[in-house]
Amino acid sequence: MKKTHTLIQNWYKTYGRHELPWRTTTDPYHIYLSEVILQQTQVKTVLERYYFPFLKKFPTLKALGDANLDDVLKMWEGLGYYNRAKNLHKTAGLLTKQGQARGIAPTLPSNIDELIKLPGIGKNTAHAVAAFAYKKPVPIMEANVKRILCRLHTLKTPTDKELWNIAYDFVDKKNPFDYNQAMMDIGATVCTPTNPSCDRCPLGSTCQGKDEPTLYPTKKKRVVPIREQNIMVSVYNEKLSMIQRSGKFLHGLWGFPTTEVPLCASEYIGEITHAYTHFKLICKVYVYEELDKEQDNYFTSKEIRKLAISKVDDKILKLYLDTISSNNY
Repeated sequence: MKKTHTLIQNWYKTYGRHELPWRTTTDPYHIYLSEVILQQTQVKTVLERYYFPFLKKFPTLKALGDANLDDVLKMWEGLGYYNRAKNLHKTAGLLTKQGQARGIAPTLPSNIDELIKLPGIGKNTAHAVAAFAYKKPVPIMEANVKRILCRLHTLKTPTDKELWNIAYDFVDKKNPFDYNQAMMDIGATVCTPTNPSCDRCPLGSTCQGKDEPTLYPTKKKRVVPIREQNIMVSVYNEKLSMIQRSGKFLHGLWGFPTTEVPLCASEYIGEITHAYTHFKLICKVYVYEELDKEQDNYFTSKEIRKLAISKVDDKILKLYLDTISSNNY
């Protein structure tokens, strides 16, 4: 095992992505933010559009905890999976209150069990904060690491418990920070889902699955269901009516309301589609010119741009503005 750890460490020194900003800081909040924001989002996208603007707006855990949720959701706009932002805000708020009660600056706990108790922090995020912010000798278990462990041991459909047991046995307890970062980088750049570069892998000599690596793990085939909605864009005095969602889906974001049956006087202007992780959404969009103000919240298109809205509602707005511009109705 010591030899394997040395190979991993040497590879990381030469090929690791040392320049990533969450790897050059010891601030637990910055590291925690990176772990949350990188879920379901590519590193390039996070670096180019989200990580630095978010930290500029909310530079500390306290600043995030004291912020209005609408402001947090606006900064998260376009990332999707908005529960991440809400839980991030909720956790910051709880830790800020705890810090105030104790007369100290809020911070994240270093204990994994305490971290898991916080909103939205699962087992892997807790391990990542512990390993990267506090240098605890524990492994992490994100998608790239899972794939490596499955190929090393020719595991097609392992349970989470099996993988965590293997990960704890395999982790370099003397150098957990570099080891875990290296494992993620190997998975992201060498041991990739398709066309892995086994000849460049530092684990090639011990990998049991290198002859047919893409067999491990086995991907589950799934059929993506399709959902359809009718969207009603109500217009009064050149302003559009919007609602702030209170349900579980896209909670807290502003959007155009749905309707079971379009109003008779409304006009169909087209449809937009959007793919979520678990389903595909098709929205048929209708416009209704109101003679009297019937709703509470009306906004110009410029005002809507300042609200926290989903990608779906952004597409609907664009469709409406394009229709207006081309005088289609």
